[in-house]
Amino acid sequence: MNMLFTRRGVLQMSVAAGTASWLPPVRACQFSTPTLTVTHPWTRASEPGASTAAVCMLFDEVLATDRLVSVRTPVAADAEMAGLGASGEINFLIPQGQTTRLDESGTWVRLVGLRVPLEIGTSHALELGFEKGGVINATLTVDYARFR
Repeated sequence: MNMLFTRRGVLQMSVAAGTASWLPPVRACQFSTPTLTVTHPWTRASEPGASTAAVCMLFDEVLATDRLVSVRTPVAADAEMAGLGASGEINFLIPQGQTTRLDESGTWVRLVGLRVPLEIGTSHALELGFEKGGVINATLTVDYARFR
């Protein structure tokens, strides 16, 4: 009986390994619209009493130029653009055929009026609205602590 389970396990592993070679790679935390893919929306853990947080993410596989026009999450009262050249209003151009990032070294989304502390290892609902791609429901991940 044990030999049967061992052979079955080896056979299942072989089939899985063979199947994996022809399946397209899948990245964690990916969300798609008809025009683009959003990869890994994340923020850092917040300091106790913090009222804002920076949200970063990657836009790729951009089939048509689009624009991020809204960001909503139950953990914050509002969201705005921040960083280089940001005007405050959520209005971020995502050019066709390019990989574009929202990150702390350039432009990012700032969550304003945090309603709960953002704790490492947690995730929260995140609604992203695009001019052409429509609205997607994504997940905001709190990746690592800002203050140690």
